[in-house]
Amino acid sequence: MTSTLPIIAVGSDHAGFAYKNNTCIFLNELGYEVIDFGTFSTDSVDYPDFAHPLAEAIENGEAALGFLFCGSANGVAITANKHQAIRAAISWMPELAQLARQHNDANVLCIPARFVAWELAQTMMTTFLNTSFEAGRHATRVGKIGCG
Repeated sequence: MTSTLPIIAVGSDHAGFAYKNNTCIFLNELGYEVIDFGTFSTDSVDYPDFAHPLAEAIENGEAALGFLFCGSANGVAITANKHQAIRAAISWMPELAQLARQHNDANVLCIPARFVAWELAQTMMTTFLNTSFEAGRHATRVGKIGCG
């Protein structure tokens, strides 16, 4: 039997490596198929090398949503948002993850691994996955985000 859950992409730099690995396990336990874009160790790396492939996977339909982790979440969010079809939001509390989906139709959640406890990260990811875009007046706004 195949899962009806969306495929989730995950990626990180070295600062987010542990959270990325934990996320793969966490999502698999919830029944999600996961595409892991790395990194695969705590060795220092450049976050764009992982954020760009994750964003491309969402753009081309390989994955529906994504989670990115780095120390502050800023670098991965800035990088992912360079992609026209990506709406990456930084979150440090569940309410922000919820609003990112409801109001902004965010498709990537960026979590600052150095500033958020793992348990809180799990709650934010679950909230993000279980929240739908409200559309309506928000759809008009989201439609104005792109530059292309």
